[in-house]
Amino acid sequence: MRRRLLAVLTVLMGAAALLLCLPLAEGYARGRTEHLLLQRRSEAVRFADLAERMRTEADRAELAAEIGRYAELYGAGVEVVDTAGSTLARAGAAPGAGAAEARGRALTGRSTDRLPTLRPWGPGAVVLAEPVGRDERVSGAVLLAVPTDAARHDVTVRWSLIAAGALASFAAAALVAAGISRWLLRPVLDLDRAVERLAAGSLRARAGSDTGPPELRRLRQHFNTMAEAVSDSIGRQRDFVADASHQLRNPLATLVLQLENVEPHVSRGPGLAEHARAMDEAERLEELLDGLLALARVESGTAELTGQDVSRAVRDRVTAWAPVFRAAGLELTATGVGDGLWAHALPDAAGRVLDALLDNALKFVPCGGRVEVDASRRADGSTVVRVADDGPGVPEDQLDLLLRRFTRAPAHQNVPGSGLGLAIADEIARTSGGTLDLAANPPHGLTARLRLPPALGSRPASE
Repeated sequence: MRRRLLAVLTVLMGAAALLLCLPLAEGYARGRTEHLLLQRRSEAVRFADLAERMRTEADRAELAAEIGRYAELYGAGVEVVDTAGSTLARAGAAPGAGAAEARGRALTGRSTDRLPTLRPWGPGAVVLAEPVGRDERVSGAVLLAVPTDAARHDVTVRWSLIAAGALASFAAAALVAAGISRWLLRPVLDLDRAVERLAAGSLRARAGSDTGPPELRRLRQHFNTMAEAVSDSIGRQRDFVADASHQLRNPLATLVLQLENVEPHVSRGPGLAEHARAMDEAERLEELLDGLLALARVESGTAELTGQDVSRAVRDRVTAWAPVFRAAGLELTATGVGDGLWAHALPDAAGRVLDALLDNALKFVPCGGRVEVDASRRADGSTVVRVADDGPGVPEDQLDLLLRRFTRAPAHQNVPGSGLGLAIADEIARTSGGTLDLAANPPHGLTARLRLPPALGSRPASE
């Protein structure tokens, strides 16, 4: 936004500088041209007076001497002609382009009243004419071919000063605009970063910039007040879930203990079967409370993100789960786990998510199935851990349901579990700044991909 604002301000300031300096430069060029015309016209009038008083050869010699000295001094060309256009006296270079038109005007009694505007690139010389005599007594004309080097030099110098002044003003205005834009947008950028952190789950994110216009400072205060209210509300909800889960565990443990103590006194038959079902429900409730407590702890966001060795975590978890998979008649393999895969995430995020994914595969992959685990680094430096199985899989329209809390696919409603395992894993990945995606594994099965952001200071794979 700051670059766009600076670009707009720069264009506007550049246009303003051009609109100011161009008329100024053009006005000076016209003024210098008019000054040259007035100077040379007065001299042409003097030569015309001499020509009008020319009666004898002495007068002609005086006129020739005057125009000769003038031509030598100024490098100009002077020509005196009669009404027929014949040359009476000449000194210096002959008048060039425009001489015929100027002579024609002068012979009709009109002096040259306008010259081409002088600019640094030209014209190199101008022609002006003055009639000899007045009205019906015009007896000839004086033509002056005037070089414009000095005048064009003056125009060049003045235009250079105008351009330098315009550039200096533009630079000063650009610096002021940069400072103003920084002052205006600093609280906006700070507020944007705070909103981004808050949307990512960091409830402690606040806008700290105390600069900028009063309206933006009030907006920062309102945002911080809103963020504080949202943080308190969510914190109270999570505290309630955690406290309720924790407090319910004690009476639940007492109930399980009493059920275990009652078991020897229950006679065999329907009573013993009902007792077994009650024990199963109590254990299921205990597992559900443990899941709620774990989810509340993850969502609280109290743990700091740290660097961790994903390669080691994957190998350790696969080694720990291998005996369990063998006992269940499943094959667990770890292929393509590269070395030096580091991520910036919650403590042991890769191991905890991998535990949930392997536990899920253990529940739903039938005996004789196969589960593969691999880990690799992407081009952007992030680490991807993939768990693929050849189980029954889940229809495409039900994949999004698996990451929701207390949700199961319709075909797996009777499988033991609380329905929180994948939801907790997804929350761990999201809090770590990564993602957890589920997809089908053709021809049948399920693939889970955990992506964790790169560790601080790590380089992309392409480097």
